[in-house]
Amino acid sequence: MKRILFFAIFTTLIARTVFAQDAGTQQQLDKLSGQIQDLLAAQEQQAKQLAALQKDISELREKVNTPSVDAASSADLKSLAEKVQEIDKKRQADRELILDQIKQLGKVAVTPPTHVKPKPPVTPVADDPTTPATPQKGYEYVVKAGDTIGLIAKAYREQGVKVTTTQILKANPGLDANKLYVGKKVFIPDPNAK
Repeated sequence: MKRILFFAIFTTLIARTVFAQDAGTQQQLDKLSGQIQDLLAAQEQQAKQLAALQKDISELREKVNTPSVDAASSADLKSLAEKVQEIDKKRQADRELILDQIKQLGKVAVTPPTHVKPKPPVTPVADDPTTPATPQKGYEYVVKAGDTIGLIAKAYREQGVKVTTTQILKANPGLDANKLYVGKKVFIPDPNAK
């Protein structure tokens, strides 16, 4: 029976973590999609400008090939060619910038979202009437958004308090690990305290 209960709790915790990661990943993908659309629109605008300049060059070439009194001078053509080369260099630089940003955004999308670990207070609880009937020493923790019993126990273990989720649940009769709400006070027993 305990194994089935443990398996059910473990499965629930895993499922919540996966759903939270999926939501975070979806937000990152939506952000990336918007940025990619903006970059593609900018690239399309530059392509239009380049096409317009190429059209201008073609018209100038036709004028140069057609003998006329109003023909463009070679200095005008040289100036136009320099402008086209400058725009082409800018287009190439923008393309490289876009590709670099897409690579960086791809790396961000691959990185799993990190969960902020709860920082439990390290002040011992003196004779608190909310503690269980058996006299114990420990700490009081106020639940924050995203907390689970497992994350709380892990945070305390990282601070040197060797406590398990089972010990936390036993020290808090009536506490439902699946129904933690922000602001709920949880007693964390200190098995090392005597």
